[in-house]
Amino acid sequence: MYSDKVMDHFQNPRNVGKMEDPDVVGEVGNPTCGDIIRVYLKIKDDIIEDITFSTFGCGAAVATSSMVTELVKGKTLDEALEVSNEQIAEELDGLPPAKMHCSNLAADAIKNAIKNFKEGKTGLEENDNAEAETAHDHH
Repeated sequence: MYSDKVMDHFQNPRNVGKMEDPDVVGEVGNPTCGDIIRVYLKIKDDIIEDITFSTFGCGAAVATSSMVTELVKGKTLDEALEVSNEQIAEELDGLPPAKMHCSNLAADAIKNAIKNFKEGKTGLEENDNAEAETAHDHH
């Protein structure tokens, strides 16, 4: 059902985890399947210097999140905006049709983060509110 690449990125995700001091955060969710993808970016001179992600979802959501971080790391913001869900799926040697929405989420999370950055928002404002239920020491 899943390609070897999908399984590899699911079992050994790259760039996974919450970044301690990101410049911007992007988050998207799919209420139908319950998947939520959050990406954390460090940006310098309009280039994505570092990126990590946290994903709550199925194996395909984890794999597409992992793959998209590899595709956009080191790219300019405009280049990162060009990464499509089809490209993510192709890089993973395909996804089952029922899981294509997972690659949409990964690309959309990047676009959301870049939109926040270009609007001068960190994206952390709404995420801090969402995490308020969990006791965190942010400083």
